[in-house]
Amino acid sequence: MLGRKDGISIEEFTEYTNLEECIAYLCEYITTKGPFDGLLGFSQGATLSALLLGYQAQGKVLKEHPPMKLFVSISGSKFRDPSICDVAYKDPIKVRSVHFIGAKDWLRLPSEDLATAFDNPLIIRHPQGHTVPRLDEAATEQLRSWTTEILLHQSNNASVNKHNLENGEVKAEEHKGKVEEACKTQTPEGVIEKKMENGAGGLEATQA
Repeated sequence: MLGRKDGISIEEFTEYTNLEECIAYLCEYITTKGPFDGLLGFSQGATLSALLLGYQAQGKVLKEHPPMKLFVSISGSKFRDPSICDVAYKDPIKVRSVHFIGAKDWLRLPSEDLATAFDNPLIIRHPQGHTVPRLDEAATEQLRSWTTEILLHQSNNASVNKHNLENGEVKAEEHKGKVEEACKTQTPEGVIEKKMENGAGGLEATQA
């Protein structure tokens, strides 16, 4: 997809090969094999992952897939083609993200630029180059706290959804009881009970 040659700066990376085919393949895989909670990528993988998240936020791809919850970028960068940037990075991407940026990485500045495309990103810096870093204790604790926060957030959302579902079931039972009571009419001949058939609105009358 991208290429690097000695003496060529990152600003010149504006030509991409088979990008649309690559996006289509990934979207099909994610849709058919998912759902997935998030994406993790290194270098070009992080660049492409961020693009998918930006496109999804703008309703361009993955329309049938739930919004991604998290993103891990290692030495990622933005696409530089204006036609892509104007869509993918139009608004801050509201996905929880962590960005690993190396002090000796030739993509250090582009990685920092990518982080600005996300809402409230966590940046973890390391002294290494263009590689998956070995984290020290401080960086490990940062990552642990970030992960814990996401898990707690998901757990709280699950509890709220369960509570709402249970309340909905209770309200449905109460509503059903009121409907059944309202459908009972006293007559001189007895009680006519109107029953809902299969929830389709049909009525059956029986006389005692």
